[in-house]
Amino acid sequence: MAGILDTVKDLDRLRQIVQVLIRHGFGEVVQRVGLGSLAAGKPTPESSGVSRAERIRLVVTDLGPSFVKLGQILSTRPDLIPADIIEELKRLQDQVPPVPIDQIRHQIHAELGAPVDQIFASFDPNPLACASIGQVHRATLETPNGLKEVVVKVQRPNIKQVIERDIELLFWLAKAMERAMPESRIYQPVKLVAEFDRAISAELDFTLEADHATKFSKNFELKPEITFPYVYRDHSAKRVMTLEFFSGHKIYAAIEHGFNAEKICKNTLGLIIQAVFEDGFFHADPHPGNFILMGAPEAPILGVIDLGLVGRLTPQMREKTIDLMIAAVQEDPRGIADALWAIGTPTKKIDRNAFEAEVAGLSDRYLGKQLQDIQLSRMIQDLVGGAQRYGLEIPPDFLLVGKALMTVEGVGKEIYPELDVFAEMKPYFMRLMWARYSPERLTTDLVRTLSRISGAATDLPMQSQEILDDLRKGKLEVRTREPSLPLGVDVLGRRVYSGLVVSGFLISSSVLFAGGENILGGLFFLGALGWGSLHTVRSMWANRKRDKR
Repeated sequence: MAGILDTVKDLDRLRQIVQVLIRHGFGEVVQRVGLGSLAAGKPTPESSGVSRAERIRLVVTDLGPSFVKLGQILSTRPDLIPADIIEELKRLQDQVPPVPIDQIRHQIHAELGAPVDQIFASFDPNPLACASIGQVHRATLETPNGLKEVVVKVQRPNIKQVIERDIELLFWLAKAMERAMPESRIYQPVKLVAEFDRAISAELDFTLEADHATKFSKNFELKPEITFPYVYRDHSAKRVMTLEFFSGHKIYAAIEHGFNAEKICKNTLGLIIQAVFEDGFFHADPHPGNFILMGAPEAPILGVIDLGLVGRLTPQMREKTIDLMIAAVQEDPRGIADALWAIGTPTKKIDRNAFEAEVAGLSDRYLGKQLQDIQLSRMIQDLVGGAQRYGLEIPPDFLLVGKALMTVEGVGKEIYPELDVFAEMKPYFMRLMWARYSPERLTTDLVRTLSRISGAATDLPMQSQEILDDLRKGKLEVRTREPSLPLGVDVLGRRVYSGLVVSGFLISSSVLFAGGENILGGLFFLGALGWGSLHTVRSMWANRKRDKR
């Protein structure tokens, strides 16, 4: 155990993680992973009478910003994480103390190359918001068009090093769990940590968030009811970003101030549909706190903030996702099954009839009802879970689409229960479907196809000539790859070898018995019996181990 721990660079942090796990009743996990030597206590009464899901949330909260972010990302994976844990992780909020203003000023000076007072006409020392990665301050900026109200997003000092340290430990713990706890492999710990690493790395670079804001603004420039903050690039850097200030209300406060709930829901739905299904570039963390309502109550303008984490769909995945949604709004179970089949990647042979029957059952349970009677998050979770049970692996970006749609469910049920999501979505998807068969689209697809055929036709004669030359010279080789072949050859070789050894012992034993050497012959017979028994036991053990995998 000591040798394993020697590979961990930050034993103090690992010891802290162990203590938090023990405090909340996960001592068995600590022991099975092999970290018992770092434990300095037993589970306390704090963990008794509390559900497993709630204890997991408490662990994540106690371990700080990196783990809170991890929990928030895990809450988007209903394909891997049980529903009760998902619900607890959704409650996670960034609960971090503000960074002292002197450190914030130093960070801005280091990034922008000048003191705060020289960059901004005014700067509020009290943070507008504090989060795991950074905090936001209001300020005013002198521009050619006069003073502008802005917000300055400043990364917490040394947070990058803290997160990198925790990610290293998370990878170590994930690998240890997969080795020591085979049942944990269904949650794919290492894969989840890798996904978290990619997501958090993007959020740590504010220049990427600035690029995202610019791209969103361009995509929605024809929709005045949806807006994104302007980024002042000359006053932004990798760890500091200066943005347009949105003066308005969060969603629930806006309702209290008389804003039209129906229009808020429909604007939000329109945002999600265009971003996901038309642009393939969407906000991956669209909780209500990231929306600000401005303008008049009867004509609300939806401002979208915190654009660090985004999702992307390739044109091919976008088409498949549209097929799924069209099938859903048309209440077509077989179409839903076909779309899920196209979206997923089969990991084993699938019983297609049984899979379609499962999807049909889910469709009867959820579709054709008003929003107040539908749990959209549950439907998505059940569809994805059903697909995975039948051996279809669903891409993470599609799951982010599910999370975006869940936003409509959460907000809509609270502020406008009469909204029928599928009825509102139907015109969008029918328009998208007809757009597929427009003359412009068909012409573009035809030109692209002809270009590919032309290129293949040009290359074919040369490639055919090369093949014929290799065939004429006797150099043509055809190779096939069978992943299980090396294992089969190894097993067969061991059996042949053991058979030869046992046969040699038996033949020698028979010759010795015939020559009157009974003792020596008996020893050779026992050797044959022992070798054969040992080979049989070893083969049975190896087969059982493979079956467990």
